[in-house]
Amino acid sequence: MRIQISRQLLDRQLVDVDGRLVGKVDDVEFGLDADGVPYLRTLLSGPGALGLRVGGRLGRMLVLTAERFVTDRPLTPLRIPYALVARVDSAVRLRVRAEELADPPVEAWLRRNLIGRIPGADRASG
Repeated sequence: MRIQISRQLLDRQLVDVDGRLVGKVDDVEFGLDADGVPYLRTLLSGPGALGLRVGGRLGRMLVLTAERFVTDRPLTPLRIPYALVARVDSAVRLRVRAEELADPPVEAWLRRNLIGRIPGADRASG
């Protein structure tokens, strides 16, 4: 299957098998097979990946701002192996539940320190 990375993947929403939003595709990572042929290995999501893709002063500012919300530095993106992608349409639909993926560090900080303090947030549908 052939895809155009910039048109069909970048900036698309990532949706888990239950239809919940996981994030969006901010960048991709390639690998090389045994014959040296490149293939799409990993989808990257989060401000760390987006900052590197944007580059320059704006990209550094995105990363520095996001790093203010995490304790582990440097900020690492959520890495989703492309093998976990079920299909690509208006969104990138995954074969797994969001809980099976690593917690994106900025979202985890926001959930713990901001959203979790909102009265009734524990009863919100996921």
